[in-house]
Amino acid sequence: MSAGDPAPLPRPVRVLVVDDSALIRRLMSELLPADGDIEVVGTASDPFIARERIKQLNPDVLTLDVEMPRMDGLTFLQNLMRLRPMPVVMVSTLTAAGARVTLDALELGAVDFVTKPCVDVASGMAAYGALLRSKVREAAQARVTGLPPPGAGADARGAIVITGYRTTDRLIAIGASTGGTEAIRSVLATMPADAPAIVIAQHIPASFSRAFAERLDRHSRMTVRHAEDGEPILPGHAYVAPGGQHLRIQRSGARWVCRVAGDAAVNGHRPSVDVLFESIATHAGPNACAALLTGMGEDGARGLLAVRRAGGATFAQDRATSVVWGMPGAAVARDAAGEVLPLPRIAERLLQATTREPGRRNNDAVR
Repeated sequence: MSAGDPAPLPRPVRVLVVDDSALIRRLMSELLPADGDIEVVGTASDPFIARERIKQLNPDVLTLDVEMPRMDGLTFLQNLMRLRPMPVVMVSTLTAAGARVTLDALELGAVDFVTKPCVDVASGMAAYGALLRSKVREAAQARVTGLPPPGAGADARGAIVITGYRTTDRLIAIGASTGGTEAIRSVLATMPADAPAIVIAQHIPASFSRAFAERLDRHSRMTVRHAEDGEPILPGHAYVAPGGQHLRIQRSGARWVCRVAGDAAVNGHRPSVDVLFESIATHAGPNACAALLTGMGEDGARGLLAVRRAGGATFAQDRATSVVWGMPGAAVARDAAGEVLPLPRIAERLLQATTREPGRRNNDAVR
């Protein structure tokens, strides 16, 4: 456990499984308790039954199917986050539509998601069970605040009005995991159209990262792209690491390019934030700044320290606004973060860091 992770619960995590498929309910009820630290306290075949079971059983975490009869998972999630906020892990299908709905669920307050298990592939059940249990443990430690008041969740585009950033010699890097899809969306929503180029590593499966990039593009004045190998990195553009592949930057003449590769996972992740940040430290140095946002574990802490040592300004999201303070907390413990900031201030600080005086190191120019 990293320095920023919450302490484990003193008892097994109590889970309510909500899914209209009896087979999936039974499978998840078998997989979740396998390590002894998770207890399935009940199941429900639809949201109406789930509502009563929540009152009766008071679970710590809900696993929630996206598509169900009588009331769809999104409607139920929205009601739940308004009336009784609690950690929810969505169970999603591996389709383009499933990816869009899952991202909607994360916007509504779900902590994380897993894909539907392939019940006819027994050889993959052990790995799936381990992933499922990991997601539930993380959810149990998450900070869930519920839905904001109507209108409060709207895009903050226009909040930052400073312009004139269009330059090829400045670069911003962002890394995140649990809770990061919404945190990154919040940061990009406030960026001006001519912001310096941004490269992003978010822990996300391959089948969801393109939909994530497309969603960010709709919520940002910048052009957001699903990064491709060899693609030039341009001002006013943000590049999302493809799921299942690492994103690095590399200098090519007077500009940077994206390097995308499927080499071994780092810290158990691909894309890894450490991989991206370390390439930033190597190839951009003091011309870059980096922010490590919400997420479980320690990925990104070592890389953020490398950026700081290379002369780049570094930031970590604070505990109060993080869904999980594991990754930013680990960075703070390493003295990798020049500043620890609430999420609403991070975009502004990143932009200020890109205009610091030449030769000024770390976060001197933005204090």
